[in-house]
Amino acid sequence: MSVTLAQARRVIEAGEAKAAEIGQPMNIAVADAGGNLVAHVRMDGAWIGSIDVSINKAYTSRAFDIATKDLAEHSQSGGQFFGIHVSNGGRVMVFAGGVPLRRDGVVVGAVGVSGGTGEQDQAVAEAAAAAFG
Repeated sequence: MSVTLAQARRVIEAGEAKAAEIGQPMNIAVADAGGNLVAHVRMDGAWIGSIDVSINKAYTSRAFDIATKDLAEHSQSGGQFFGIHVSNGGRVMVFAGGVPLRRDGVVVGAVGVSGGTGEQDQAVAEAAAAAFG
């Protein structure tokens, strides 16, 4: 099982709606079960520097089957995953905005959002992920 393009588009649309609601343009990426990009959108006015970050948040969330917000908590100095951000060729993002997408309890992809504060990224990612279910 993996995320289809149609499902990825639905996830992105929900993320765009939430980003518009909070007034913050975002980059929203969806990765498949292998952590590969399925779809991405850069909303008008969203930072170009966040394109890569959103894609890598989706990758990270799928690679470790965890929300990047939660991974961040465990990757601080002294934490069990301290230093993980330098693994996987530097693709691992350890701040909020990446959320796994689950089907029947199995992670089949992930969404990554970047362009606002951590709280904004997380809110948009959660709204986007809710559209998958």
